[in-house]
Amino acid sequence: MFNVLFIRRRTQCSLRMKQFTIEKPDEVIRPLLIDKINNLTKPKGALGTLEELALQIGWIQQTLSPALNNPQNILFAADHGIVEEGVSKSPKEITWQQLSHFLHGGAGVTFLCRQHGFKLKLVDAGVDYDLPYEKGIINMKIRKSTRNYLYEAAMTEKEMELCIERGAQVVRDSYKEGCNIVSFGEMGIANTSSSSLWMHAFTGIPLAQCVGAGSGLDDEGIRHKYNVLKQSYDNYKGNFSPEDIIRYFGGYEMVMAIGGMLQAAELHMVILVDGFIMTNCILAASKLYPDVLHYAVYGHQGDETGHKLVLETLHAKPLLNLGLRLGEGTGAICAYPIVDSAVRMINEMDSFTNASVTKYF
Repeated sequence: MFNVLFIRRRTQCSLRMKQFTIEKPDEVIRPLLIDKINNLTKPKGALGTLEELALQIGWIQQTLSPALNNPQNILFAADHGIVEEGVSKSPKEITWQQLSHFLHGGAGVTFLCRQHGFKLKLVDAGVDYDLPYEKGIINMKIRKSTRNYLYEAAMTEKEMELCIERGAQVVRDSYKEGCNIVSFGEMGIANTSSSSLWMHAFTGIPLAQCVGAGSGLDDEGIRHKYNVLKQSYDNYKGNFSPEDIIRYFGGYEMVMAIGGMLQAAELHMVILVDGFIMTNCILAASKLYPDVLHYAVYGHQGDETGHKLVLETLHAKPLLNLGLRLGEGTGAICAYPIVDSAVRMINEMDSFTNASVTKYF
């Protein structure tokens, strides 16, 4: 196994939040990985994206023989105060009902976790309900729902700090369990609204292009959602720092995911990014620590308006485009076999030398 030191590059935030050391992986190993991949028994570049993934994962792990161990999907759930303004077709109680449904194994994310060997962790970040924690839900509740950001900040600075810390703690626990690749899911009615506002604030893309149907709004519903979000943004009187934008418009589950992503990057774990909401979470995380993006593999391009645009802003190359818009981590988990194939390629294919095959390029 080839091991080298990481280049230390640290970016710190201005609030009293937990600080991370996000390191860009050392470039020294890159030409060695490229040489190994190019000398596998295939034409150069013939396995396309698999080769790119193998290079990225080997670079993240700083080894010529990368491995994927104990994959986990961490699903954070919380309610949003903005739901009171009718921005979602789904009623608020769907959040706690669906989270309880996950426990019974009949949801979209649960069958995919079983199929692909993922451990599913369910985390209450701020659900407006007393959940059955004794059945396996991790209780990290900040508050029963964020506040309505049409009128005030969704959360306080202290609440944001707690979200970052608790999201990071869940990932540290996963890492201790031997996990080195993690996906993040979410459950929170109206969280596409927060995602749209983050996207608009962090990319400058017009808000109208960031707002979509969410859980199934019709054209009139989308217009109403846009008007509410535009008024919310117009009402914002903060300093427009990344921390303040995240705090003012975010959801508890989304900010916990940011903390989880940052912790995963610090631990040199592979981050499988899901759909519209989680892509905006990695976008927000990158405004705090830009080097987090080196650890991101984008599972899919979803069907929510704006997802394609935010992926393009991040220069991301999603692995799948299946028209998904469920969230929960489903798109990331669906993409896992492709990532697995990339790792198997670099580890299991023969080289031209070992196979006694003439290298013809």
